[in-house]
Amino acid sequence: MTYAAVYQSWKDDPEAFWMQAAEAIDWTEKPSKALFDDNAPLYEWYVDGKVNTCWNAVDRHVEAGRGDQTAIIYDSPITHTKHEITYSELQTRVASLAGALRAKGVEKGDRVLIYMPMVPEALEAMLACARIGAVHSVVFGGFAANELAVRIDDAQPKCIIAASCGLEPGRVVHYKPLLDGAIEQSDHEVDFCVIFQREQEVAHLEDGRDVDWHGFQYGVEPADCVPVEGNHPAYILYTSGTTGAPKGVVRPTAGHLVALNWTMKNIYNVDPGEVFWAASDVGWVVGHSYICYAPLITGNTTIVFEGKPVGTPDAGTFWRVISEHKVKSFFTAPTAFRAVKREDPKGEFVKKYDLSCLEQVYLAGERADPDTIEWAQDQLGVPVIDHWWQTETGYAIAANPLGIEKLPIKLGSPAVPMPGFDVQILDEAGHPVGPNELGAIAIKLPLPPGTLPTLWNAEDRFKKSYLQQLPGYYETGDAGMIDEDGYLYIMARTDDVINVAGHRLSTGAMEEVLAAHPDVAECAVIGVTDQLKGQLPMGFLCLNSGADRPHADVVAEVVKMVRSKIGPVAAFKLACVVDRLPKTRSGKILRGTMVKIADNEDFKMPATIDDPAILDEIRTALEAMGYAR
Repeated sequence: MTYAAVYQSWKDDPEAFWMQAAEAIDWTEKPSKALFDDNAPLYEWYVDGKVNTCWNAVDRHVEAGRGDQTAIIYDSPITHTKHEITYSELQTRVASLAGALRAKGVEKGDRVLIYMPMVPEALEAMLACARIGAVHSVVFGGFAANELAVRIDDAQPKCIIAASCGLEPGRVVHYKPLLDGAIEQSDHEVDFCVIFQREQEVAHLEDGRDVDWHGFQYGVEPADCVPVEGNHPAYILYTSGTTGAPKGVVRPTAGHLVALNWTMKNIYNVDPGEVFWAASDVGWVVGHSYICYAPLITGNTTIVFEGKPVGTPDAGTFWRVISEHKVKSFFTAPTAFRAVKREDPKGEFVKKYDLSCLEQVYLAGERADPDTIEWAQDQLGVPVIDHWWQTETGYAIAANPLGIEKLPIKLGSPAVPMPGFDVQILDEAGHPVGPNELGAIAIKLPLPPGTLPTLWNAEDRFKKSYLQQLPGYYETGDAGMIDEDGYLYIMARTDDVINVAGHRLSTGAMEEVLAAHPDVAECAVIGVTDQLKGQLPMGFLCLNSGADRPHADVVAEVVKMVRSKIGPVAAFKLACVVDRLPKTRSGKILRGTMVKIADNEDFKMPATIDDPAILDEIRTALEAMGYAR
């Protein structure tokens, strides 16, 4: 079947489409129907079915005789460690951990907060919660104590599972003091903490509260899988960049299973037994969906990688992992490729490895500029697919579905909407606009299975944040357009569309032009306040290593390029060269924070910022241009 036929079959009969997709999952009790809409605009899926995520991700593969297949490959260039865990071993380890949690009083519906680095035990903790119907909330390892405390108070976990430390190139991140500080700051009292002691740092355990990961499992009865209702929360995930009260995205169990299972073949083009690698972190939605759950649900081998795209030890680490572990489908963030390209613009490291196993690469997290995609395609010789989704949806809204049909790649577009997503471009009054017109990207309700049904303990906030502005639609918060072929273009967050003398302009379109300059490795464009024109665009450029031309020349050239590609209407005259851009740990550039610095407004330090010191560098650059004063 073609993509068009598959998408049309969903549109013609969504109920039949999603009931058929549900056949690929093992149910304890099959649902009577797919969509439950009696509480619209709050929709739920497969509510009256009974199912268990851990069974579908682990036990069923063992039952099917595939227990000897590798489930998880752990590769840590930081600790020089590699090992493999089979599905049988994973089943034993997860059942043991789940049994130990249950013996300490954790039951179905209880929350468990997980605060772990990129080690297989993080996945085991998630699966152990799923096994007994506990609701996990993974918080990115190394998150500051006060941010962790806020999440403890919101999720109210019965217990916390943490590691003694995390590891960054050249340094140890002390998790345990951060955890102790968070528990002290929070109002909610946890019953106990499970600490996975790493040899790089053995943490002090508090008597009566903290138990050792291995010790508390000793002699405990392993737990069987507990079936849960289709709408039972699988997990809570707090979205990055949260200000004020945390925003806990809820993931419903059955829809999550069905949707993720569907994506592995249809979007990522992998079959059971093949190796899939998402180079992300378990603290982000990509880590939940495509390091832990989806690859295991479909019986793939997943990779847990503890390292960085550059510096562990060099810009060839991605290619080593792909070559060594025979990765067929690789998923990373554009920012990771930009880091590799900056260190190795000519791809010298790519040539050192046999990458014949690699068939496709997927990018998501930040807008993938055409220049980065072209560089990756030239170096790797495989399709490099930009696709677009959100923490809230849990999987791709728009993609090039290689497992169904390889559609033509249009640079700058994450291709076409996936079944379940009726994507529309609306003007400020909520009316659809024509092809190639910029507007707010909205999705007609209901959203498909596995997407967020609400926010944790915050239904009113869910409605206000996503449903109120455009009745009948889910508001994505992104701006873009759809062309005459139905391809979607994500141009910016809606608050990154700037108004220059009455013209609505996309910062993303300008970034595309800047990124095409041969010396530019990475860039960002923000809108700064201007008395005359309302807003003016300002560019920040990071240059390739080895680019030693005068910065003023590069700035003059990019100004000229924007003028010729977008036109004088953009009024693009302000740009500067910086060493690095402020980002979240997942690689998103903190444009909103940069705008506040430029306009000299107060801002809350983003909880997910990778390195706060970068903001001082940005302020210095802005002051040199007459801003941030």
